[in-house]
Amino acid sequence: MSNISRRGFTLGVLAGTPLLAACGNGVGTNNAQKIDARVDTTLNYLYSTYPNTRDLASKSTGMLVMPLVTEAGFMFGGGYGRGALQINNSTVDYYSATKGSVGLQIGAQQFAHVLFFMTQDALSRFRRSSGWVAGADIEYVFNDKGENLRADTTTSTAPVVAVIFGQAGAMAGVSLEGMKYNRIIP
Repeated sequence: MSNISRRGFTLGVLAGTPLLAACGNGVGTNNAQKIDARVDTTLNYLYSTYPNTRDLASKSTGMLVMPLVTEAGFMFGGGYGRGALQINNSTVDYYSATKGSVGLQIGAQQFAHVLFFMTQDALSRFRRSSGWVAGADIEYVFNDKGENLRADTTTSTAPVVAVIFGQAGAMAGVSLEGMKYNRIIP
């Protein structure tokens, strides 16, 4: 049996602390509750502002709700947001959305979006995929009055309806963009 000195114990604890800190995965935090509350608020806003989306939701097999995506760009741009995948009005997974873009663009904006998966096959493909969505975008946003023409691989190759709303900020441009959705443990 060996004796451990206070100095040896203290050095061991100090050396082990960064390793244990790196193992933190967010389990046991209230981040999931925050995301769920934001998702509920976003859906209430969507349904009250755009009543036809309630029918769309009832026909869908699942919805990916991203309550807040923040993006900024000057030639090169990026964005980030977190949300939840709901099936039968229950959250089954949490996702982050990371966006990158390049083109003639300037400004910053925040927006919400919901992807309505209209078939079980589309939902299954999304859940199994690596999460990339590529697209081209022409947009302008000024004080929550956004207009955009959007074509992306989610809506063109699968029965998925994307609804983008609640745009606020000042951003203008033409860009090529990509977005990656990753499952997360909040």
